[in-house]
Amino acid sequence: MTLLSLFCMTCLITSGVVNAGPAKGSEAEKSIEYLSNELRKLLQDEMKAIESAMKEIVSANANGDMKKIATLAGKMEDSFILKKKLTKKQKHELHSKLPDDFIQRDTGFHYFASMLEHVAENNKVELIGFYYSKLLESCSGCHAEYAKHKFPMFDKNVKTHEHHH
Repeated sequence: MTLLSLFCMTCLITSGVVNAGPAKGSEAEKSIEYLSNELRKLLQDEMKAIESAMKEIVSANANGDMKKIATLAGKMEDSFILKKKLTKKQKHELHSKLPDDFIQRDTGFHYFASMLEHVAENNKVELIGFYYSKLLESCSGCHAEYAKHKFPMFDKNVKTHEHHH
């Protein structure tokens, strides 16, 4: 099992999601709010690294730099910071205090990062955009599911520009 998707977790960490009195032992009790401050800091640092890499991949793609794309995607697949600094206790904390859906989303995120690395290494230029878009979908899917208050444009109840003719 891979580490939890940092896109989703960090969104929740930085947005201050709070469950209203979950029942002990319930899935609802598994939430970002129950993580230690140290773990939250690691996750915030990881999210910043992922955001930076996503931006760098756009530039590398425009320049045809498949090696850089592969390197960045590989770092995302392996996690930038967590695998280097996460203790066994913190890893247990992640898996015991967050919803199962996070683990499933994480698996998808790391799979798409791995595939982006693979296609870049094999110079499959036509597939770079596809796997990059799957990574973006991982981000937006998590934001839409767990962090509408931080990313209100995902909330279907929020009125955006009304277009009048």
